[in-house]
Amino acid sequence: QVQLVESGGGLVQAGDSLRLSCAASGRRIGPYAMGWFRQAPGKERDFVGGISWVGNTFYACNVKGRFTISRDTAKNKVYLQMNNVKPEDTAVYYCATQRGPTSSAANSSAYVYWGQGTQVTVSS
Repeated sequence: QVQLVESGGGLVQAGDSLRLSCAASGRRIGPYAMGWFRQAPGKERDFVGGISWVGNTFYACNVKGRFTISRDTAKNKVYLQMNNVKPEDTAVYYCATQRGPTSSAANSSAYVYWGQGTQVTVSS
């Protein structure tokens, strides 16, 4: 059974940096795309970005250039580095992965396993 646990959220000020972590268990992350999503209050869950099984990264337009996704396959973890955060980045951030290996990390509908989320709040 795949389990994902996010950590690293908190309250930060606009312009600050924050790194979220996602620890996976139940299988190795290497062959699978990993993604990050977020959901703001009253809004739908949005795709933030993903990293493919070969390490290619994809980002939503509103975070590109500020957020970076990386992974450590030895530690079975994925990270979301958030720089120059803005109040509109306030949301619960979720880590996710796909059912099958080697699928496209940019296919947001293919993510089926989810963590419990971690809250990020950015004050102005």
